Amino acid sequence: MKRRALLAALPWLALPRAEGKEGAVIYEEVRKDRRLVFPRDYGAHPGFRTEWWYVTGWLERPAAPACGFQITFFRSRTGHADANPSRFAPKQLLFAHAALALPEKGKLIHEERSARTGPGGVRYAETDTALAIADWSLVRDTQSGVYQARIIGRELDFNIRFVPVGAPVPQGQDGYSQKGPRPEQSSHYYSEPQLEVSGRIAAGRGAAQRAWAAGGRAWLDHEWSSTLLDERAAGWDWIGINLDDGGSLMAFRIRTSEGATLWAHAARRGAGGRLLKETADIRWTAKRVWNSPRSQARYPVAAEVVVGSEAWLLEPLMDDQEIDARMSTGGFYWEGAVLASIGGARVGRGYLELTGYAGKLKL
Repeated sequence: MKRRALLAALPWLALPRAEGKEGAVIYEEVRKDRRLVFPRDYGAHPGFRTEWWYVTGWLERPAAPACGFQITFFRSRTGHADANPSRFAPKQLLFAHAALALPEKGKLIHEERSARTGPGGVRYAETDTALAIADWSLVRDTQSGVYQARIIGRELDFNIRFVPVGAPVPQGQDGYSQKGPRPEQSSHYYSEPQLEVSGRIAAGRGAAQRAWAAGGRAWLDHEWSSTLLDERAAGWDWIGINLDDGGSLMAFRIRTSEGATLWAHAARRGAGGRLLKETADIRWTAKRVWNSPRSQARYPVAAEVVVGSEAWLLEPLMDDQEIDARMSTGGFYWEGAVLASIGGARVGRGYLELTGYAGKLKL
């Protein structure tokens, strides 16, 4: 019953509601005329309802096959007004997910954290990326711009750094990224592709734990919004691909419950971040479906994504890369390392995110 009560409470905490004499919460709105400003926008935007810093990548391991990893910190502003005098009112919540995709294991090792900000080392900064939930952290050095991630879990131990190779890449129109037919269905959004990764990872418990020196490439997304999805939307499909030539591809589509595309966008960039192609002409076709034994969801884990005239084939590192987030953000989603090819030739590696297949997503 305790678990069930917690699951029921978490989504409710994030919903706006009246606060009586303290006043109702009014979330900040995404504005088309607002430009990204750095280093300020590396930091948190607590006036908005939802925000995430999302790092995914492929790691090379000595004497072992390449593997994938994910580290995500979520911030959620609840319906408790800032004027609420109670020290116990959860005005801001932080959640974090970490996952390691080891092909020799055949499924993800996944852990999660959640807490309200304030006690126990739970914090964010508004001036730069500085996130922590106790001994989990993601921090950007203000001088060098290098990110350091530290994750200490029951079965995961990450101590890795990410070095940017260029300036942040604004997505959409100067960082204003529309996610539906109405202007308010949008976010402020930038990416940092082709991050150079180095450090150490470990997996397992006790004497069975294995550790590796790790190097590779990663992708960071930072996005914040107050109204993201149309009421007809069930979820989204998203890819962030670090291309072998130093470029990048970001593409997403917002899906209806029937599987139709409600909104789509893609941006192809060359080395150094130069925009080569931007389009809403995207066709997403499943090539293979994987059935989850946990959520019963049917995920299109292999897909062809046609962006303009180019057909990108996505193949997963392994099929079972589903994340069970019922104890933090709620529900299931598929978050997996994929290979990208065109015409049978590999062109890059990245991550595919599939949400809303185990039930309609609510944001």
